Amino acid sequence: MKKNKIAVYAISKNEEKFVKRWFNSVKEADQIYVLDTGSCDNTVSLLNKLGVNVVKKEIKPWRFDVARNESLKLVPEDFDICVCIDLDEVLNPGWRKTLDKIWKDGVNHLRYNYNWSHDENGNPKVNFYIEKIHARHGFKWTHPVHEVLEYTGDKEVWLTTDEITVDHFPDDSKSRSSYLPLLELSVKEDPENDRNMHYLGREYMFHGKWNDAIDTLIKHLSLPSAAWKDERCASMRFIARCYKYLKRYDEAKMWLDKAVKEAPYLRDSYIERALLEYELNNFKEVKKYCLQALEIKSHEKTYINEPFSWDYTVYDLLSISEFYLGNINESLKWCNKAIDMEPNNERLLNNLKIIKEKRNST
Repeated sequence: MKKNKIAVYAISKNEEKFVKRWFNSVKEADQIYVLDTGSCDNTVSLLNKLGVNVVKKEIKPWRFDVARNESLKLVPEDFDICVCIDLDEVLNPGWRKTLDKIWKDGVNHLRYNYNWSHDENGNPKVNFYIEKIHARHGFKWTHPVHEVLEYTGDKEVWLTTDEITVDHFPDDSKSRSSYLPLLELSVKEDPENDRNMHYLGREYMFHGKWNDAIDTLIKHLSLPSAAWKDERCASMRFIARCYKYLKRYDEAKMWLDKAVKEAPYLRDSYIERALLEYELNNFKEVKKYCLQALEIKSHEKTYINEPFSWDYTVYDLLSISEFYLGNINESLKWCNKAIDMEPNNERLLNNLKIIKEKRNST
């Protein structure tokens, strides 16, 4: 088994509460490099005590791609493999041994498991592949935010593994306020980039800028490069979501119908339509779309998937709709399925009590 020379590199700012956990997960590397971009807590001193190579440098104006490129420069050129991992992330034990085993001559980029979010019990809610392990040469980070690795060499050779997993445990107290202006800058710099346009539209939606979101997401759908059906479907769902908040329900339904046709293999559009019909008290429609969603058994492994498409939500909606449609035994069945997935959910447990009381009174 070839032993590669492997470096971990990262950027940091005020991450003191994550340092020890992060270090314990990455210490299998030959060297660890961190570019600190202006911490005012104990991040730097804690990293130094652990033997991490730390360089302090403020990035003005702030851009994630510039910061990551500066951190990559810290890795000496004689290294074989670079692992970019943020301090709020954790690599699974044994990742180094796996890399040495699977990294073959000619490979320069790796896809691996990423658990972006977790439920209250620590179980993954959103899982997809991520691509931040790469050869030392031939790569640069691009885009001010939601930055990606761009290959600059002659031939990019991919490898995919399920033996390496990174878990993400974000600091929810940190502000996302810089994301919107950076995404606007991304689109200004590269207006034909479909990914950036999609992210900008989504960010407008997050900020409650419904009309800006609709206009931007329609632009995304019009771009010649916007060919990935999963992402196109998500743009259509987000347009529908904006129309829902504007109380323009017919247009919301129209765009959800478009989303279903765009990617009929994804649950998300069916569940989102069921949620919309639930708000409108159309319980026959809720049932219809939930049952269609349950016909889809394959969970696509992309960041596009909504947690509510694969958690207890579909069973909860079915239980409620069957209750109001007068099908109490069916309501009980679906409620029990929801509780199997969320055994400590007080609302579900209370619903179960109400359903049983209703059944016993008839």
